[in-house]
Amino acid sequence: MKRQTLHQTIVGEIEGRILSGEWPPGHRIPFEHELMAHYGCARMTVNKALAGLVKAGLIVRRQRAGSFVAHPRPASAILDIPDIQADIAGRGMAYAIRLLDRRRRKPEAGKAEEIQLAGGGDLLALTCVHLGDGRPFALEERLISLASVPEAASVDFAETAPGHWLLGHVPWTEAEHRIAAISADRRLAGLLDIAAGTACLALSRRTWRGTDHITHVVQYFPGNGFDLVARFTPQGG
Repeated sequence: MKRQTLHQTIVGEIEGRILSGEWPPGHRIPFEHELMAHYGCARMTVNKALAGLVKAGLIVRRQRAGSFVAHPRPASAILDIPDIQADIAGRGMAYAIRLLDRRRRKPEAGKAEEIQLAGGGDLLALTCVHLGDGRPFALEERLISLASVPEAASVDFAETAPGHWLLGHVPWTEAEHRIAAISADRRLAGLLDIAAGTACLALSRRTWRGTDHITHVVQYFPGNGFDLVARFTPQGG
């Protein structure tokens, strides 16, 4: 087996603390001289390691202030990861959740995305309806990797919104969104208390923590009750 270089060791240990949540967003990374003393190495080795972590989007370096754990953002400026519970509260409505189904299961054979998400372990499958002032606001169908997030198995998602809990407890480094306009079929219409054929927005999202798959969720919103707004600046000058 090829032996790790000291620079790779430094990267691996800092990355591990960030991805485990031990060092949360905004946490200050030890100064270069502190890392040099800890690892007994030259400034060039430390600088190379930190530069690699900056490139990976895990830390940011601020002149004269030091290096800090980055606040992860999606690569695309289309939208951030929405917190439905917070969104409903922000609209001045009382939030509630109706858990329709909860199962611990293996990934389905032949479904590559589920197999990748499971990572050799089980999946926690959740189906719930988010309510605002007692009315259906969104239907959510979610899979959580218990290999990556084993603590999710003990969370009472009949009381806590899955996305709200994940955002508060599981650091993520990458997200992929897909948005589609659909017409509500009979099942979706019944769960959202709308007429069949009503225009809806389907938001599919996958998130990762480093190379670990965290969750895959599809959320359905009545088209006249939800909008997506993003504010961003030009990239790359």
